[in-house]
Amino acid sequence: MVFAPESTARLEALGDVVVLDDPGDAEALTAALPGTDVLITSWGATPLTAAVLDHADRLRLVAHSASSVKHFVTEEVFRRGLRITQAGQAMAEPVAEVSLAFTLSLLHRIHRFDHAMRDGAWRDAVPPQHGLTASRIGVVGASRTGLEYIRMLFALRATEVLVYDPYLTNERAAELGVRRTALDYLLRTSRVVALHAPILPETHQLIGARELALMPDGASLVNTARSWLVDTAALLEELRTGRIDAALDVFDEEPLPPDDPFRALPNVLLTPHQAAATVECYFEMGKITVSEIERHATGRPLHYELTEAALTRMG
Repeated sequence: MVFAPESTARLEALGDVVVLDDPGDAEALTAALPGTDVLITSWGATPLTAAVLDHADRLRLVAHSASSVKHFVTEEVFRRGLRITQAGQAMAEPVAEVSLAFTLSLLHRIHRFDHAMRDGAWRDAVPPQHGLTASRIGVVGASRTGLEYIRMLFALRATEVLVYDPYLTNERAAELGVRRTALDYLLRTSRVVALHAPILPETHQLIGARELALMPDGASLVNTARSWLVDTAALLEELRTGRIDAALDVFDEEPLPPDDPFRALPNVLLTPHQAAATVECYFEMGKITVSEIERHATGRPLHYELTEAALTRMG
């Protein structure tokens, strides 16, 4: 539930609120749409096809109380002139925090020490440890989360951050204090590579066997974005050599099977796709959603409106 009591009260002050038990129930949605001015969606939302929208005689705004809208927003939504907003900004900070936590854990080999000590070891084979201020960090994707991650790195006095993002301009890179560079150079020279790129056709398996081989011995890969970005089989093969480390919050198959080989590797830190799942994040998504609806109701510009063109560059 993303709406705290305060957010619910603000919604109710705007008009009648109808809550559907199952966001994926197309029949219930079409029954509720006539007379509806604003549709609030969430995970598992029903695709907004022409057949569904034929029932939306007054609908003007679709307010998504989560992040990606690609699984339910169709061309028909834009053809009918509906406005769309989403609350993905709320997820940027907690996901960036986990990415930063992963980065520090990998630099200090905390995951390796944890595995070794559970097996009875004590400084038996101490891997090289490094500090953040002495490490070059590579960021793939200057997304909302990528920008938050960069901000946190500099707050902890990171001295050199490289970024690969085809849409990042040199001027914007200078504002951020980062160096814009090619992907190969970033991979070859970074001690930690953090993935924050969106799901797009051109980012599918962006990091494959060739790219992983470019990473120097002892380097680490952080993925709190999507497994779409990585060739999982190639990553597993590289990790099995022990040459590099990784921290992963996202996987091709979720839940991760109990016998998945990633679980057995001492050089891998795993979390179950929970990077954004803080209580504060959920409630912030609710606040953003309500604020956007209030702005719509009073004729003010939306902060997080999505256009059809913008969706081509977003996950």
